[in-house]
Amino acid sequence: MDLTEFERALENFINQAGLWAPLLFIVLHLIRPLVFLPVIAVCIVGGFVFGFVQGAFLSFIGLTLMSFISYMLINKFPRFRAKLASLKDKLFPNRNLTVTQVMILRIMPFVHFHLLSFYLMEMTPTRREYMYYSALGLIAPSILYTAFGRAISEFPWYTTLSMFLLLAAIFSFIDKWQKQKARTE
Repeated sequence: MDLTEFERALENFINQAGLWAPLLFIVLHLIRPLVFLPVIAVCIVGGFVFGFVQGAFLSFIGLTLMSFISYMLINKFPRFRAKLASLKDKLFPNRNLTVTQVMILRIMPFVHFHLLSFYLMEMTPTRREYMYYSALGLIAPSILYTAFGRAISEFPWYTTLSMFLLLAAIFSFIDKWQKQKARTE
């Protein structure tokens, strides 16, 4: 099947799904971790199928619901919490991230979604505050992945690597700035 046939098949599916299409897309965000789909891939599909504005909005809703489900799962299943704590210790040993750093990491396509949710849970005392910061941190990825996801995935490897290094530098700068700020207080 070539791209044109795929586009027609997708368009037919969306036309037949009608009002169910947005709901099915949100459900796709919720089952995404179970089928090992990266966030960026689902957001790209949203932009392709629904256009930029509706795709970004639906991705934001789906990712926010996924954050809420993550919160519930992490609190409900101690083994899941323990696995995330172990992953956190492996990836970021002896490091406390700020909310801003977690938001920057949410923009990076291949950083573990639930791990970042776990970090936010540790930083926020209530579910309400967690959901506030989580939703706030999902605005940028929803917009960027939907608008630029296709372009980013088609960039040459060196451009993608440069973008990743730029985000890593911003992340590092904020880390150093926070440590400097903590020392002066």
